[in-house]
Amino acid sequence: MQAQSQRFANATMVTSFVNIYQQEGTRGLWRGVGPTAQRAAVVAGVELPAYDWSKKLIINYTQLGDSISNHFIASLFAGFVGAIASNPIDVVKTRMMNQQNLRKSVQLKQGQKQQIYKNTIDCFIKTARYEGFLALYKGFIPTWVRLGPWNIIFFVTFEQLKKLGI
Repeated sequence: MQAQSQRFANATMVTSFVNIYQQEGTRGLWRGVGPTAQRAAVVAGVELPAYDWSKKLIINYTQLGDSISNHFIASLFAGFVGAIASNPIDVVKTRMMNQQNLRKSVQLKQGQKQQIYKNTIDCFIKTARYEGFLALYKGFIPTWVRLGPWNIIFFVTFEQLKKLGI
């Protein structure tokens, strides 16, 4: 799992579910939903226009035309732009999901912190302020390596199906 917390390193899914519920309540089970939805919106809102813009640019300024090569290059570019836009949200989302929001009735163990970030914006600001802006791009290469091939498969398949009239 991405940035898996030590407290769940050897736990099963059910054990983790029970532990989170006991320590943090129902809200703990939903931690990270907001940043995940924000990320999905940003990725969709950035990749589609980036693909369309780059595809038209390639058609207008190269000899590739509306070909699979064009779709490949445009989709790789869309993945790059998507990674640039979504990586800060991924970093914040991971930090928010790994942060415990313990119930008031749960006793803190020695050295355990109650809460580092109040919300998504607080996490974003504190990360940029205390670690530098580039800390929001930790893991950029793996993100692009994941988004690039996904976009290639998606957009090339989409374009081919469009040509078939499906």
